[in-house]
Parts: sequence; structure tokens; C-alpha cells
Amino acid sequence: MRIGVSFGMIGKEFGGEGMKQPDRTTNKCFACGPDNPISLRLQFEDDGDVVRTSFTPRDEHQGWPGIMHGGLMATILDEAMAQWCWRRNIPALTGEITVRFKKEVPVGTGLTVEARLEQQKGRLLFLEAEAVLPDGKCAATAKSKFIRMTGEQAGPN
Repeated sequence: MRIGVSFGMIGKEFGGEGMKQPDRTTNKCFACGPDNPISLRLQFEDDGDVVRTSFTPRDEHQGWPGIMHGGLMATILDEAMAQWCWRRNIPALTGEITVRFKKEVPVGTGLTVEARLEQQKGRLLFLEAEAVLPDGKCAATAKSKFIRMTGEQAGPN
């Protein structure tokens, strides 16, 4: 089954050739997978319409000396939004994400990350997430468009 919308996937559309159903017997997700030896092991909780996790970057998570790598921040924000979908049995993939970095995150400083749905239009879900430092200041925000998978691609929930 092909879907006529492509969100930057190089040479592939969602549901197109090369996309396979996820193996649901193991979880090797880089962000949350217990079966991945280098996983961040993020654990999420629901609080009403919000999904929440916490993360404290270690030395191996830095870009500039002593500062959390921005790509890792983007990964955690993306995973929080993906978890919002997953925890509601909505099989969806990130189609687009925009991250705004507002404040550096020193290694060893805890973050609270929250994600929520902004709106839904057909198969598109518009989500937002934010990473907050212990002093309440926002370190980064993200907005994304997730596309709901359908048919065989969605797999069993």
C-alpha cells in the first residue's frame, strides 16, 4: 500500500517498498529499548494528555565540552512525541520535526521532557514537546508532524 505523501524519507514513501512491520517481540529502540545495549533507557509516564520522561546527560552525551549534544536533545524530544502516539495505540512515524534550542544543558543536569498533541487533521498528528531544566527554564522545544500508518504497515497493536 502506498501513501501519496512523503515527508523527507529518502526514496521511500510511508508504506512503500523497503518499509517493514516492526518486530514487537524485542525493543531495540535507541531512546527507550531495553534490548539495545546503548539505549538511553528512557521511561515514560502518562499524566492526562501529557507524556513525560526525565533524562540526565552523562559525559558520553556531550557535544561541546560539558554541554549535552543537540542531536541527542532532538532525539529525546522526538521520542517523547512518538511515545505520546504509541501509548495511545496510534501507529505513527515522524514526518517532520523542528527543534528550537533555547538554553544549553550542562552534563549532569536533569531534564524533564513532556509531549502533547496540538491537533489532528486526518492522518496527520501535530505534536509538541519541551525539555525543562530543574530551575524551570525551557532548554528546548519541538514541534512535529506524525503520520498515522494504516493497513499492514501499522501492524497489530
